[in-house]
Amino acid sequence: MNVVNSMKLSFLSKSTNESFARAAVAAFLLPLDPTVAEIADVKTAVSEAVTNAIVHGYPDCFGTVYIDMKLTDTGKAVIKIRDKGVGIPDIEKAMEPLYTTSSDERAGLGFAVMQSFTDSVKVRSAVGRGTTVTLEKNIVRYGKK
Repeated sequence: MNVVNSMKLSFLSKSTNESFARAAVAAFLLPLDPTVAEIADVKTAVSEAVTNAIVHGYPDCFGTVYIDMKLTDTGKAVIKIRDKGVGIPDIEKAMEPLYTTSSDERAGLGFAVMQSFTDSVKVRSAVGRGTTVTLEKNIVRYGKK
């Protein structure tokens, strides 16, 4: 599996930038010739990961959200969304559906949504140092080799 294209993006952790992240990732995905449904899946997963970075990574301040995306010659998109925020003390607990650390009306379904719309979700985090969510989505056409 060889990387055929890559991009890096960073932006301030403002909720208004979540739609920018979705659009940028979707546009970068286009050379893999995804279906409309595949684009929607990736946009939804990225939206959840970016929202987590904004809301949970930087709960009391603004910081930077980073996206690193690679496309491979096998039709795989690998998207890393990273923050340098507060980190997650218990990743296993945080990934449980309905669990949230937010005091507002969050559903606690972000990781479950990411898992349902991608082929792989990996989370690395260190308290006080931030979190990296890696999403993988295979974009493979029937009969395409």
